[in-house]
Amino acid sequence: MKKIEAIIRLTRYEEVRKALAEQEITFFSYWDVRGVGTAVEGHLYRGTVYDTSIIERRLISIVVRDQNVERTIEAITKAARTGDIGDGRIFISDVEETYKIRTGESGPETLYLK
Repeated sequence: MKKIEAIIRLTRYEEVRKALAEQEITFFSYWDVRGVGTAVEGHLYRGTVYDTSIIERRLISIVVRDQNVERTIEAITKAARTGDIGDGRIFISDVEETYKIRTGESGPETLYLK
């Protein structure tokens, strides 16, 4: 099992959510996050643009079975890509074990995708 974390633009979240749903990935967590990077966004306030080094993004966290990793990454990448600096990053890490609290089940069977 793998944990996939993707940091994407806020404006691309709906496209990513729909792309994941098309791949039958309908359960994940997300957070609004801020970071510092090479991309600088301008904020408009009363007709004046202010540059800031704080970049607002959305962090998506998904745990999938090993056989679903590639299609999950492909869905995120295609939906989140704009071609501009600041499109985001995807991180993958191993998950040793999962447990379903309600039933006490453990292992990959606790995840939704077969």
